Amino acid sequence: MGIWRKCVKTWLDRFAAEGEAGLHDRSSRPHRSPTRTPAAVEQRVVQARQQHRRGQDWLADHLAELGVSARTIGRILRRRNLPYLRHCDPITGLPIKAGKTTAVRYERDRPGELVHVDVKKLARIPDGGGWRVHGRSEAVRGRGNGYDFVHSMVDDHSRLAYSEVLPDEKGPTCAAFVRRAAAFFTACGITRIGQVMTDNAFAYRHSRDFAAAVTELGAEQVFIKPHCPWQNGKVERFNRTLLTEWAYRQAFSSNTERTQALAGWLTYYNTQRRHSALAGQPPITRLQPTS
Repeated sequence: MGIWRKCVKTWLDRFAAEGEAGLHDRSSRPHRSPTRTPAAVEQRVVQARQQHRRGQDWLADHLAELGVSARTIGRILRRRNLPYLRHCDPITGLPIKAGKTTAVRYERDRPGELVHVDVKKLARIPDGGGWRVHGRSEAVRGRGNGYDFVHSMVDDHSRLAYSEVLPDEKGPTCAAFVRRAAAFFTACGITRIGQVMTDNAFAYRHSRDFAAAVTELGAEQVFIKPHCPWQNGKVERFNRTLLTEWAYRQAFSSNTERTQALAGWLTYYNTQRRHSALAGQPPITRLQPTS
């Protein structure tokens, strides 16, 4: 009958002990789990996740006194049915629709071999704060305030990042940003940039100023395939981190306050923040110290 002998023996023993009631399906979960993480520790993990909205690697370091590994924390979060951060709103922590992902990953061998450049459009905050301060139930405030354009450059190998909040995304603005970003990279030990990767935005594709700036760096300009933003994934992922941990991390009362907070967050990102792609180390650890 294609039934394992041990299974038949189990059924016979249950029927002998309990009658027909013993033949009903039951969970195979063990009666005891002596090595399971204590409930109090699990609760600490859940509370830290809800408070800080961080992943298992960061939580393992933050809760080091508990002696719980990142992998165990991941199992606790799944056991408690807590969604992945990429599926959650960065402000509320509530689940949202997930975006496209790709399993194709790559990394250049040395700093400066390839840098990723992109712009993130961000609505300006009216004086006194927007809906994040006053709530969605309030009337829309500051409509027509316009947008900031957050320009970013990320090194493919080290993940070193540089960002500025600028008024537009025109060719001359993008060109000037690339020059300042390259100067920042030089100060950090990346003295040569080999390639500059961008999407196919008009300023990147057609601006003579931007092309001249890339040429001045002695670099080659490369473009991603149209409608494939994941090919520029490192700066796209950085943009998400930028929004989650800087722009939307707290409710700012003015646009100026948010802009001023960027420099401090970038320093933290480059020198202290744990990066999962760098074995839990910050980007600066992959760079040679400057003289």
